[in-house]
Amino acid sequence: MRFDEDADLDPSEVRDVRGSRVPGGRATVGGGVAGLIALLLAVFFGVGPEQLGLTEDGASDPAVGASAVGASAAGEVGDACRKGAAANTRDDCRIVAVVNSVQDYWRAEFARRGETYTDARTVLFSGRVGTACGAATSAVGPFYCPGDRQVYLDLGFFGELRSRFGASGGPFAQAYVVAHEYGHHVQNLTGTLSRARDGQPGAGSGAVRVELQADCYAGVWARHATRTPDGRTGRPVPAEVTERDLRDALDAAAAVGDDRIQERFQGRVTPETWTHGSAEQRRQWFARGYRTGDAARCDTFR
Repeated sequence: MRFDEDADLDPSEVRDVRGSRVPGGRATVGGGVAGLIALLLAVFFGVGPEQLGLTEDGASDPAVGASAVGASAAGEVGDACRKGAAANTRDDCRIVAVVNSVQDYWRAEFARRGETYTDARTVLFSGRVGTACGAATSAVGPFYCPGDRQVYLDLGFFGELRSRFGASGGPFAQAYVVAHEYGHHVQNLTGTLSRARDGQPGAGSGAVRVELQADCYAGVWARHATRTPDGRTGRPVPAEVTERDLRDALDAAAAVGDDRIQERFQGRVTPETWTHGSAEQRRQWFARGYRTGDAARCDTFR
């Protein structure tokens, strides 16, 4: 996946807080959506809340949050990620380009339905970060917080995707991860995300259906990724999506299937604790989204 070198990037859609000094104190999450995030991530990565730097005391560390942003870190993406050429050589600029592309697609799709899409920023962080859903460490991986409508991402996760989870990696695997998280934002805007808020795991749970739908939405974007919505020019549209790109995305989706992760880290598969779906389910729903190019065909609740 490569972008037009002269394409204009909009770095305002990504907030860079990497390298910010976050005051000490234990990161915590409470109930409701934040508690769900702790549950999903704990099962997803095969570790407990304590290992993730999460507790369940219902409070959040007030010292961890947006006010902790360092001025030097905050300007890195804004200064460097202005053109598509940078997206072809830097991971952080590629994230900017993908976020621009994904949101361009959903703006156009919502407009086609007569609805209004509300933007969501991606926050690049390292180490720890504060969110409206509580504070989190890099161990949780990429996530979307409905409380502040932002996607949170530590770029180190992409190395983990290869080394720890056995995915082939590649630029389009990164794009899949971002598009999946924005699928959750779409679910939040449409009210679907609330179907996972009971926090109950299991192969047929609302949590699994929400995750599979986000995979399908990622596939829908991939189908339309090389098209400029509504004839807009100068935006970061990938020049092409190759068969290799699709294989990398499907491989990444399978690598983070609950069964694959459980077998790798605990030696057995326990469907009653699933929160994201099996490797094959995740591949199938991404492929369904790509094959149909139609978000209406992503109803995992039927």
